Amino acid sequence: MLPDADVDNKIPTQGLRYADASDSEYYILLTKDKKPICRTRCLNPPEHLPHHWNVNDIVPTSKIILDGMSHCFLSPAPECSRDHNEWRRFLIYLQGRDMVAIAKFKFWEFYILPPDQTSNFTNIRVAYKMEKTRNASNGRGHGESGRSCQVVRPAATKANINDSPTLPVNIVKETVSRENACIQARVSDTSEDNFSPVLKFSPVVGDRLSSESTIETCSRPEPRAVKQAGPLEKNFVRADPSYLQTLGQAHSGWIFGAIAELVDNSRDAKATKLEISIESIYFKKAGKDIPMLSIIDDGHGMTHRDVVRMTYFGHKQPDADDPNRIGRFGVGFKTGAMRLGKDALVLTQTADSRSIAFLSQSLNQGKDNLEIPIVSYYRKGQFMELDTVVQSEATAKYNLKSIKEFSPFNKYLIGEKAGLFQDKCTGTQIYIWNLDQWGSNYCLEWDNGLNGGSSFHQGDILIRSRRIRSRPGQISQKVPLDYSLRSYLEVIFLVPRMKIYVQGSLVRSRPLAKSLNKTCVETGIIMGKSAHLTLGRCQLEWEQMNCGIFLYWHGRLIEAYKRVGGMIHNGDTGRGVIGVIDVSDLMDEGNGLVWVHNNKQGFLDCEPYARLEEWLGKVADEYWDNKFDSLNVVKDGALYKPDQEWVQCNKCRKWRMLDPGFDTKSLPVEWFCYMKPFEGLCDLPEQKVDAGVVTVSAKRTGYDSRENSLPFEGIATIKVEDMSSDSIGLSRMAEDSSPLKRIRRGLPRACKKV
Repeated sequence: MLPDADVDNKIPTQGLRYADASDSEYYILLTKDKKPICRTRCLNPPEHLPHHWNVNDIVPTSKIILDGMSHCFLSPAPECSRDHNEWRRFLIYLQGRDMVAIAKFKFWEFYILPPDQTSNFTNIRVAYKMEKTRNASNGRGHGESGRSCQVVRPAATKANINDSPTLPVNIVKETVSRENACIQARVSDTSEDNFSPVLKFSPVVGDRLSSESTIETCSRPEPRAVKQAGPLEKNFVRADPSYLQTLGQAHSGWIFGAIAELVDNSRDAKATKLEISIESIYFKKAGKDIPMLSIIDDGHGMTHRDVVRMTYFGHKQPDADDPNRIGRFGVGFKTGAMRLGKDALVLTQTADSRSIAFLSQSLNQGKDNLEIPIVSYYRKGQFMELDTVVQSEATAKYNLKSIKEFSPFNKYLIGEKAGLFQDKCTGTQIYIWNLDQWGSNYCLEWDNGLNGGSSFHQGDILIRSRRIRSRPGQISQKVPLDYSLRSYLEVIFLVPRMKIYVQGSLVRSRPLAKSLNKTCVETGIIMGKSAHLTLGRCQLEWEQMNCGIFLYWHGRLIEAYKRVGGMIHNGDTGRGVIGVIDVSDLMDEGNGLVWVHNNKQGFLDCEPYARLEEWLGKVADEYWDNKFDSLNVVKDGALYKPDQEWVQCNKCRKWRMLDPGFDTKSLPVEWFCYMKPFEGLCDLPEQKVDAGVVTVSAKRTGYDSRENSLPFEGIATIKVEDMSSDSIGLSRMAEDSSPLKRIRRGLPRACKKV
């Protein structure tokens, strides 16, 4: 047993070992943001000196008053070349900027002073002061507690312990390893008193004394490692940079899902214009031109707080359901950007701020924790300066330097891109490079189209593989929506309002529900909630041998060409039949819970979705049986035009119904409400077809100019509830007044001569 007097003369060092304060040398682990800088040796240390110093802040020397403070010295004691390099980088930073690093504890404040210009970084002066007077009754007064402790070694060295009542100080100090100190820093994250014990430390691999690790045992039942009082210690998660690559796998099946995440953010920001393009830019670090994807909108932008929230790995989901908002999981930007490329820069501006954020795998390569540089500025009109309320000047300069080092953006390119805000005032710009690769090339390929805004050959962004997404019952190999970004963006929103440009040319939205023939609106009740399905025949989809239901949630396309009912088992069943339905009410639980995948490319396996599939299959089969299953041979392959022709105003983004028989080919590429045939104002409300009404049109040609157009016979409206099988048959007879009989040419197969 150790005498009480000997115990009182020892200092508890983070619960690891006892150390003698009278020694002239003392090992200290120096860290910044819980990341190790270097193991150091302290000369002439004060009593009760902590073994682990975490730098809390770095401030200019002019802001520190050092009068009356005591001093000690730190010299490097690196365990590897990495420690040596980090030590030099840390001191060069302090020296070049004339800064002081501050480490605060419960009773101490240490000020690491910048080295002189002639210094070789071996002995660094540290000023310190005692912030509080330690109360002996609150400390670990081992003599007063009456607790006696014993230091026990393995059996092979037990005799040596009996010969010497105390453990040699030099052995005690050298057994304190950098790994143990790092563990202690994480465990005692909420308490910086550095006198907090730790529960367990394993011996360090390669330590010459690892075989002689010491264990403390006490005569009382409770171990010394258990805290009797003090604040609650919490365990926080560390994000390894490799997690960025893991996030990108959320859209591994379809890369356009990643672009859709960024489009959703622009829509939620109330943007009226969105530009998506890929262009080449020179990257000095790579020494060549590289492709860079840009997504630019004119939404309301993000403040510094919004940008920081955007970098979180998820956030609390809203309790209420907002039908006009798509984002809710807090991972869309990260999963989308990291699927498209390895590095992404965000430049955003509000009415009174501008921020730059850098999410990069290249920057974080080889690091043990994820770093996301953010620089924010205060803005008032044309005046702009660094916002020191949310960040220090040193932090902003460091972050800006990291952005310039690991990205193609120098101060000139940042200024050029920021100049795009002059006309819009607010908005967000996202730039992604080091794009995902497909073999020796990129997953995406792009075409700028013809110059002059030609509608004949417009620019597009395509998936290089041209693969068709897997769907039950799918037989068609021509689904442009699966590999053409322009085709996908034509139908991505149920009610398109935002102007979207791909490679500089405007995307002509295609509202599916307004472009169908033999349109029928079906209403049903699923689990107590109403569902409205619009069914019809689309000439374009018939030609491409496609069919299925388009399911929208909060006005955003989640599933396309979903085959239901007989469509799954027979490739020809339902050919050309398209359904459109918004399932927001059915897939929202009302308490913030939604049955949608976080990548927004499918629904969860749940009872509402299973009941929906069953109802859709039943309705689609009945529609096909009543409308198209009976054989009617059409002369010369006549084409079906939609029940109504619609056009969208390029200014107000409202849809206007055209007069019957109007030739849509005569419309200009950019059409406005004041033009023919509408000749009205943008303030007029958008026209809608009354609910519960089926519009049955005459079959007529008109897609091919070489065919003679049939005279228009008018449009008949029939109430859904009054529509019987007889009326369906009559309407079909009215459309196909002279169906042709199928004529078999030649002899039957059984009668043919061999």
